[in-house]
Amino acid sequence: MTARATGWSRSSTTRTCPDRRTPDTFTRLPLVTDELGSRIRDIPDFPKPGILFKDITTLLKDGPLFRRSIDGLLAKIGPRKIDVVVGMESRGFIFGAPVAYALGAGFVPVRKLGKLPADVVSVEYDLEYGSATLEMHRDAFAPGARALVVDDLLATGGTVAGTIELVKQLKGEIVALAFLIELRALKGRDRLSGYEIITEIQF
Repeated sequence: MTARATGWSRSSTTRTCPDRRTPDTFTRLPLVTDELGSRIRDIPDFPKPGILFKDITTLLKDGPLFRRSIDGLLAKIGPRKIDVVVGMESRGFIFGAPVAYALGAGFVPVRKLGKLPADVVSVEYDLEYGSATLEMHRDAFAPGARALVVDDLLATGGTVAGTIELVKQLKGEIVALAFLIELRALKGRDRLSGYEIITEIQF
């Protein structure tokens, strides 16, 4: 049984907000990744036979642990200059938006075909059976923007590779790729060579 593959900077200085905590704040928090991992539920044969689905809703519903998962990502991201956080539909929104808020960065959603209202750039990427299309607004950020890509899970790396291509189309600079979970057996990081990969929980 295999695990399921679940379903970025302006040249100006990084924005700051006195009401928001800086990444240095989070480095002082204890990180209990074993506890986080134990709260992720395995669902066999979903969404089809032979797939072991990693269900993060059991972590998300626990307020203190959800907050700790965000804090843990921020501690590993550290004090970098980041203009935009790019999150992929849909669980990348859950983790990308609070990370962007804490960093004082903008948030850019990457969505499936036909879900964005304005002019877009698009890329087709391979799935295990077939292909799919990702889109991002053409005016999502200015050329040279420093982007952090955030998603809930790194599996085969196909969705992330497609997102990287979208950022390149808009001439953005990718600072790092950050994930709550990595499924090491699927070797997704092998197709993301050359990029820094940040993960909090590994299975």
